[in-house]
Amino acid sequence: MTSLAPSQILQLFQGGGSVNQRLANLHDRVLQTMPAISRIACALYEPSSQLLKTFINSTKEGQAISGYEAKIDSCGELSLLAKNGSCRVIDDIPQQIKSGNQHSDWLLSQPYRSSFTVPMYDNGGFLGFIFFDSAEPGYFDARVQRDLLLYCNLINMALSAELSAVRAVLVSAQVAREFVDLRDFETGAHLERMAQYARLIAKSVAAYFQLSDETIEHIYLFAPLHDIGKIGIPDQILLKQGPLTPDERALMQTHVEKGEQLMQKVIGDFGLQHLPDSEIMHNIVACHHEFLDGSGYPRGLRGDEIPIEARIVTVADIFDALTSQRPYKKPWTAEAAMIELHRMAETGLVDRRCVEALAGELEKAQWIARHFVDAHIAESPTH
Repeated sequence: MTSLAPSQILQLFQGGGSVNQRLANLHDRVLQTMPAISRIACALYEPSSQLLKTFINSTKEGQAISGYEAKIDSCGELSLLAKNGSCRVIDDIPQQIKSGNQHSDWLLSQPYRSSFTVPMYDNGGFLGFIFFDSAEPGYFDARVQRDLLLYCNLINMALSAELSAVRAVLVSAQVAREFVDLRDFETGAHLERMAQYARLIAKSVAAYFQLSDETIEHIYLFAPLHDIGKIGIPDQILLKQGPLTPDERALMQTHVEKGEQLMQKVIGDFGLQHLPDSEIMHNIVACHHEFLDGSGYPRGLRGDEIPIEARIVTVADIFDALTSQRPYKKPWTAEAAMIELHRMAETGLVDRRCVEALAGELEKAQWIARHFVDAHIAESPTH
């Protein structure tokens, strides 16, 4: 039996720090009564792409798997667990798991001998899985399962609450856009492409910049907010098809500060100030027009002064602007866009590693461009 009441366990997981840090704290508590649990991990499900993605983990023994994603339909028994809501116990991993895919091969290479898998749900929709692994075969008997289900329910509650707050921010931003009728400058397809490109880049540079799966997920979630401050720019400037005058350009550039102010208010309204992911949100909005040589705006930041999440979003945004159709230009090819991004990297404007990451995933980027197509003309990228 656990020595903590449910409210105390929930408090452990809702403390400060990243979600990954909070899971590690909870794992330490679990080990006090179930010392053979080597790993606890959570994977999230993304309905729009039907992907199951690694998210957070606490690994005391073995090597964590990160940056892994797979279509839920290709995950065999896990797909069935997601549909029927049942749990799964594997008593002898080497005997019961067959090699043949990246996840199975990773699992068989680890010291784990038994596992317990529990699906998570949010308002009736499938949210993802919680995985427990042990180096002892047959460790997850009825008593251990019973005790772990208490932790599972509370992890599920905490993750649902946190992700709901994030979604509320994103929905609020979308409502604001539609309220001021700015869909002509920013399509849903553009926002989805932005998020997808940003995640491609983030995954590729994760090892170099030490980005966790949790950070990658938040970059993906918050990338569409980069230009939210444009809801405060007058239509005659925002929707102008010709070049802007110096005064108009100066006013256009204030969308960054307006976006920061809006995000600070939303973060305050939803009580997200204590969450590390709110800093990622702020950095994307505040710094995505900064250039490494200090020629960007609004602060003229240089080099590493610009957070990596903003550098990632900048490259994703430029690539989408170049490869999208606009009233005054035809879309560039992906290859031509990459030539321009490489030029910008060589002249010290954008992050070279982010550009190389996108170049290395160009086939996937082209698939994203084909899959998420604009229904109508979007905003001018020169603004």
